[in-house]
Amino acid sequence: MGTTRENGSLYTKIDGKVAIVEFGHPARNSFVAELLDRLTEEINTLSENDAIIVIVLKSEGDNAFCAGASFTELMAISNIGEGTVFFSGFANVINAMRKCKKVIVGRLQGKAVGGGVGLAAACDYVFASVNAAIRLSELTIGIAPLVIAPAVRRKIGTAGISELSLSPTEWKNAYWAQEKGLFSKVFDDLKELDNQLDLFVQKLSDYNPEALLAWKKVLWKDTDHWETLLIDRAAITGELVLSEFTKNALSKFKK
Repeated sequence: MGTTRENGSLYTKIDGKVAIVEFGHPARNSFVAELLDRLTEEINTLSENDAIIVIVLKSEGDNAFCAGASFTELMAISNIGEGTVFFSGFANVINAMRKCKKVIVGRLQGKAVGGGVGLAAACDYVFASVNAAIRLSELTIGIAPLVIAPAVRRKIGTAGISELSLSPTEWKNAYWAQEKGLFSKVFDDLKELDNQLDLFVQKLSDYNPEALLAWKKVLWKDTDHWETLLIDRAAITGELVLSEFTKNALSKFKK
């Protein structure tokens, strides 16, 4: 499947028992609302596909993994309703990944910001390049990483997310992210990353799918309330994005 470049792109390739889902957008693989909706739909569809055991989530190109929310769409939000709907897009993707019946393995070739960090955190296992620095920049534009916080905190703890979010202009390197538990493996060479990723998912796809599902449910224990929590957080963020602080900050970024 695919989308137009204006609204980003989304493609799924099936290789045996592995589904490789690749998203992209010209603006550093950032997310517009339509792309978030399509990614949610694709994860839900693959979750019900009995031929699939593992999902690999990746993005286009060799540069940024994901720049988070589309600044163009953030600037266009004019009321709380629109803001809530937009940030619910990230909530829906994270919840789809959480509930997915397949193990989701992330491939991060480059930097991840904001919602991109949330996507990485919602993966069950992450292969990252040494270039995959991370940043939660939300406070610099007058909002907070409210929607993605439960997923990120689940991986790196309260201390980790405090350090990451309260220094919103500071990049944390891939080894910091690995030490905190966000990344599982870090590689200097992208080719080696892909070789090891391929070996890993092939092994994983040969395991008993019922055992993998039972174990994934255990790993995601006590997260059922995210169904409402993340949407509630989206509503708060939708209100914050309308502030004068945010409007001014976004206009400066645009310039």
